Amino acid sequence: MEARIVRYADLAPCYNAFIDCRTPGSEAKENFTIIGPGVSENPAQHVHIAEPHGFNIGGARQPPGCVNSQHSHDTAEVFVVHSGSWRFDLGEHGEDAQVELHPGDVISLPVKIFRGFTNIGDDVGFLWAVLGQDDPGHVTWAPKVFEMARDYGLVLLENGQLVDTAAGEAIPAGAQLMRPTSVDDVAKMKRANNSEADRMVVRAGLAPHGTVATPIIGPDGPLDWPHGFTLERLDIAASDRIAASASSSAVVIFVHRGPLAVDWDGGETTLGDGDTMTVPVGLTHFYRADRDTIAFIVRGAQ
Repeated sequence: MEARIVRYADLAPCYNAFIDCRTPGSEAKENFTIIGPGVSENPAQHVHIAEPHGFNIGGARQPPGCVNSQHSHDTAEVFVVHSGSWRFDLGEHGEDAQVELHPGDVISLPVKIFRGFTNIGDDVGFLWAVLGQDDPGHVTWAPKVFEMARDYGLVLLENGQLVDTAAGEAIPAGAQLMRPTSVDDVAKMKRANNSEADRMVVRAGLAPHGTVATPIIGPDGPLDWPHGFTLERLDIAASDRIAASASSSAVVIFVHRGPLAVDWDGGETTLGDGDTMTVPVGLTHFYRADRDTIAFIVRGAQ
């Protein structure tokens, strides 16, 4: 079971996962692939747990002022703000809509809409991410990102692999380059205003009294459009112990504020802030907290 846990302290970052990694303002970001292949463009990106879950888990850690450039995805992208204050900017140039998020907030970004995000706080911030499907496809970058990447010696191949010519890497013989995003491609993207962006967010709000499971993504949650997975926030009051019924789909636990004890027939473990654990399909397990605890639970589509 310990092999199914990725401790926050053990996260292995990649500093050059994407073609914007040398763009001024973006060069200090750390990308993490926690469960599944993710969308990293660097084949050297470390994958902590490769087992298919029907969705991917990743993360981004950025110092103050650090930017993740405008891009879009082919599957759902959901962020849980673990630490820091963040601004999400929508649109090709990030000017269509802006929304700010803080610890405990959740945002679900629709497919085929340009988004970027910046750590606007005073400390290093961490976003925990869920991407839909086992193969979430490739990132579509705004045209300007391709232009800046070329200036810094970074080339993206059609298969989604990044080549660093400034570091002496050669483009493989016969490889096709990724076609830069065109004006027509941009025109086909969705757009959103500030009001629509606000509806993509669920705020942390006040902590509930007692032990409460609050649906966020799924038929019973406020973000109820199809994602391919569900997400709920689990608040556990101090000294409570609750059962999680065996599931026929993948279950992943992320601890926002812990510690959280997890036990099952034959063992137990304790998860701390920022830790991620994947529970085997069909395993009945229990959650216990010595003090008020907040976790987020992702389940695959039934």
